[in-house]
Amino acid sequence: MSTFAKRERLLLADLLEAEGPDAPTLCEGWRTRDLAAHVVVRERRPDAAGGMLIKQLAPRLERVMAEFTAKPYEELIQLIRTGPPRFSPFQLKQVDELSNTVEFYVHTEDVRRARPDWAPRELDQVFQDTLWSRLERSARLMGRSAPTGLVLRRPDGQTAVAHRGTPVVTVTGEPSELLLFTYGRQSAADVELDGDKDAVAKLHEAKQLGI
Repeated sequence: MSTFAKRERLLLADLLEAEGPDAPTLCEGWRTRDLAAHVVVRERRPDAAGGMLIKQLAPRLERVMAEFTAKPYEELIQLIRTGPPRFSPFQLKQVDELSNTVEFYVHTEDVRRARPDWAPRELDQVFQDTLWSRLERSARLMGRSAPTGLVLRRPDGQTAVAHRGTPVVTVTGEPSELLLFTYGRQSAADVELDGDKDAVAKLHEAKQLGI
């Protein structure tokens, strides 16, 4: 596994274990048990995980999710910690880095920021740059359904266009916070929005950001 993906995996597993199976998350309708089951199914059941993106496979995904959600919580945590099965493509270092670094970072924050006393993590610049690189490549996909024009801006001035249109809203923050915003966690992201007042409100409440 890559350094960042492995680190975020272990952080997520430790946090889920500490919070227990019934803690809230930022994922609407999900408690920590549901989130843990999602992570395991995504890595271990590719036959069902496609239902996250393909509507026709959604019923199968629901059945498999129900099976894993019913497993002992401690077993789910251990499956997250130990990682994917031996012959999974997620075992490949490059696949793990590209597929899991952002996934585990976002889900860790889904648990952390659902607590009333949460505080931002201090992330090193190398990790922030890595997240920005991921965000630049995925910005158009994540912002494709934004109700306004959407520009993402780092504090140093680097920008990425997530959606073309008018009026334009510019969202400024560290890459880690911009990621959360574009993944539909607008209310939990530490960012500044600049633009037409009505457009800002519309974007902040948009349900269609993310995949």
